[in-house]
Amino acid sequence: MIKTDILIIGAGPTGLFTVFEAGLLKLKCHLIDALPQPGGQCSEIYPKKPIYDIPGFPEVLAGDLTTNLLEQGKQFEPGFTMGERAETIEKQEDGSFIVTTNKGTQHQAPIVAIAGGLGSFEPRKPKIENIAYYEEKGVEYFIKDPEVYRDKKVVISGGGDSALDWSVFLANVASEVTLIHRRNEFRGALDSVEKVQELKKLGKINLITPAEVTALHGNNKLEGITVTKDGEKILLETDHFIPLFGLSPKLGPIGDWGLEIVKNAIKVDTLDYQTNIPGIFAIGDVNTYEGKLKLILCGFHEATLMCQSAYKIINPGKKYVLKYTTVSGIDGFDGTRKEAPKAVVQSIN
Repeated sequence: MIKTDILIIGAGPTGLFTVFEAGLLKLKCHLIDALPQPGGQCSEIYPKKPIYDIPGFPEVLAGDLTTNLLEQGKQFEPGFTMGERAETIEKQEDGSFIVTTNKGTQHQAPIVAIAGGLGSFEPRKPKIENIAYYEEKGVEYFIKDPEVYRDKKVVISGGGDSALDWSVFLANVASEVTLIHRRNEFRGALDSVEKVQELKKLGKINLITPAEVTALHGNNKLEGITVTKDGEKILLETDHFIPLFGLSPKLGPIGDWGLEIVKNAIKVDTLDYQTNIPGIFAIGDVNTYEGKLKLILCGFHEATLMCQSAYKIINPGKKYVLKYTTVSGIDGFDGTRKEAPKAVVQSIN
């Protein structure tokens, strides 16, 4: 059983910033996310795309924003359960909640903050007969550990940033990398496209376009695929097939938790973004209220007010006096301290 003060469902920007705001109140956080790494859409869908409306950053790449948020919250030692989806929730006699994931991992906390963005993300799967049979037998939709592909033959399918970037990365890990896309044009960052083009010239990446993977072969595991190009069928030997076609957002099991749902979003009270179930909050794109704007900076604001309310629930009767970090400094749970230099008092002769 993993125990914490605030259990955060979703490790996107809003969830990650909650760690920092909770830490200022001496509250510990643990995050659950179905994706294999923190960052939500920012790290999984558009890590190299610039964001222009983050205060203090005229321009910041989505992936860099995730890196900065992780660094900002690191001193408060958050816990992570990655690659697992929050499945069920049960309220205990003491008022706390137990949240169990699809893999059976249990978490207990007095406060649950749903920061799941547009919901849990599920991979968009190509319509290939018997693809489900080969899942975890050579077909993967996420790359969790690149070492799995060391000295293996890998086929990647897709035309976005993820397909391009992983093709470049695995070119120095796998024995053979083949990138397949149904068009000649790619939707990724220009530098990624150029890197793939250069690696193709060097013979480190096999590029097949326009083409599609139309069949999978193998007995107990994936052994080969059929690629259809210009009506011609090509048989390729491979150890792994990784279709990277993006993610499909779904509210998922959270929709069955008894929360008030309006158009696939969770209705909240704008006082503190608490749901109709006391102790469960919803912040960021997953919530809805009159005047709601689905912006990262709005999620940051909601997380800040939510933590203040969570503190009062966890510490009934205890008054919290707001102090600016410029005055009080920051004491991390890891023993670190950040503070502004003290003014030096001395006389001038």
